[in-house]
Amino acid sequence: MSETHFGFATVPLEEKQRRVDDVFRTVARRYDLMNDLMSGGLHRAWKNALVTAIDPPKNDRQFELIDVAGGTGDIAFRVIEAGGTGTRATVVDVNEDMLAVGRERAAERALDDVVSFATGNAEALPATDRSYDACSIAFGIRNVPRIERALAEAFRVLKLGGRFLCLEFSSVDVPGLDALYELYSFNLIPALGRAVVGEAEPYRYLVESIRRFPKPEPFAAMLRAAGFRRVSYQRMSGGIVALHSGWRL
Repeated sequence: MSETHFGFATVPLEEKQRRVDDVFRTVARRYDLMNDLMSGGLHRAWKNALVTAIDPPKNDRQFELIDVAGGTGDIAFRVIEAGGTGTRATVVDVNEDMLAVGRERAAERALDDVVSFATGNAEALPATDRSYDACSIAFGIRNVPRIERALAEAFRVLKLGGRFLCLEFSSVDVPGLDALYELYSFNLIPALGRAVVGEAEPYRYLVESIRRFPKPEPFAAMLRAAGFRRVSYQRMSGGIVALHSGWRL
């Protein structure tokens, strides 16, 4: 039986997705609020950098984004607002609770005609080959049981000349800040989750999953192995997060 990691625990491969689903079912309604509290609002700047890199055209030229594991619609809405009248976004998420939040928000913003939502797994995207100009995933890739399959799927659905962009927590590379960040992550974030969401365990998992995720250079090697070219990454906020990029050429 194949195994993978759920935080620091070793679990059967098929078990990880179920456990991840349980985590996000618990936090769905408070997900964006907790992002604000945990990052001190920095996640907004990180996501702005992602949207700038996606760079949707400002005119009526057709531009199709697929945002993976983006159930609440946060990235998709930002891209639509940054782009012109030809910009469209499809949000794919495996978790129905997160998608429900996204659909409600799209309706509230009158964006349900330009942002669509689909239930789907990052390892088997519900999309045809070479159908998107950009593929993004923000703070979701580390929750995928088989990251290599997700990268292969992102490559598959991109048009020639399309770009993959992944925003993910990384390893702090500033001396002194790393120890402080470790203390904050393992002690304050679970306590914050207990206070706001009512449970600490989902946030303990999220912190552990960050620590297990590959550092920027090994992850860049995974992108190259999936077929991406002109692979690069940009560390932000002292290495707390990294923005990874690769092109289908």
